[in-house]
Amino acid sequence: MTDGSRTLRIDNALVFDGEHESLSDGPVVIDNGVIVDGSDSPDTEAIDARGGVVVPGLIDAHFHAYGSGLDEMVLETTPLSYLALKGAHRLRRALGRGFTTVRDVAGGDPGLANAIREGLIAAPRYHYTGPALSQTGGHGDPRPEDYDGCLCDGHMVEVVDGVDPLRRAVRDRFRRGAHAIKIMTSGGVMSPSDPIRNPQYSAEEVRAVTEEAARRGSYVVAHAYSPEAIVHSVENGVRSIEHGNLLDAETAKVMAVGEAFLVPTLAAYAAIERRGADLGLTGFQLQKNQEVLTSGQRAIQIARDAGVRIGFGTDLMGDLESDQLTGLRLQLEAAGVLDTLRSATSVNAELIGRDDIGRIRPGARGDLVILDGNPFDEPEVLWDTGRRRTVVQGGRVIQPR
Repeated sequence: MTDGSRTLRIDNALVFDGEHESLSDGPVVIDNGVIVDGSDSPDTEAIDARGGVVVPGLIDAHFHAYGSGLDEMVLETTPLSYLALKGAHRLRRALGRGFTTVRDVAGGDPGLANAIREGLIAAPRYHYTGPALSQTGGHGDPRPEDYDGCLCDGHMVEVVDGVDPLRRAVRDRFRRGAHAIKIMTSGGVMSPSDPIRNPQYSAEEVRAVTEEAARRGSYVVAHAYSPEAIVHSVENGVRSIEHGNLLDAETAKVMAVGEAFLVPTLAAYAAIERRGADLGLTGFQLQKNQEVLTSGQRAIQIARDAGVRIGFGTDLMGDLESDQLTGLRLQLEAAGVLDTLRSATSVNAELIGRDDIGRIRPGARGDLVILDGNPFDEPEVLWDTGRRRTVVQGGRVIQPR
């Protein structure tokens, strides 16, 4: 992906800068892919926002490019070339919805990243962890009890046990260009046999991963639902807690003291509740989903009260990807318009360590979405796919396909 070399000006717009509730008057000018302070040139391309609101390009901090289905065993045994081609379509559709950056927290590799960088496929700015790390029998180990094969080189998850093997796995991910490292520290909805609350990996194993990441100037993302698993993760150096649906007030204080982020993924549970049975999920999976479905919004409110920084993610697999924008509605119901917009823009940008996205200000990348209305008055403009929206990435208008 290369940013645009021409100048683009967006007129007749109000602007949400990614941080402040008060909207400013446009125009927004993007020159050579970067937002500038009001200057343009004779060959400037102008867009009339028709009184709409411009917001920073959205960031999905829990995305799965290779998650083209709901059966994890099938995904791990499918040729990677096929998953990459399917992933290209998933990335393109996410970009068309307004997600100009994604963090892929279970998968991705240099091949896909290079294809995006070279402009071979239309995609959001792409930050990947490589395959997530799971203990044997943990969330991420999709093998049924009667399967004797090894899952030591998965596309989305790799089963690795022990301090030294984990250190090697982390070092190899960074060798291959990983943005961060993902580990599984509790059970999950989609895994076939593990209880959702139990902490996973030993303290020594988690610390081995976080210490290696810290030495590279990076951080660790942990799949964790229960208070026990969240405390276990944060106290051993994890920076980003994914899901966190069963969070309680005392655990939220631990997160705040440890300066950990919470990345809710509300879209996934609502989509599974509505469509999971038709897509073949088991009764055990649906039961676990029900356990965390109603608690996710409450966890956001608990985290807010404790001062935890809250990002935004979706975690949608297979055909459920079409619910990506629904996540904004669900998070908005718990946190309100302003905090939800911040979560999906400036907070997520802080989480992934980039000060050049997630905000509309001079020097930032020209990634933004022009909405057909004001989300503070009409929140539905954020998720209503029937409303007009224009997506701009690096100063280029994205043509939906």
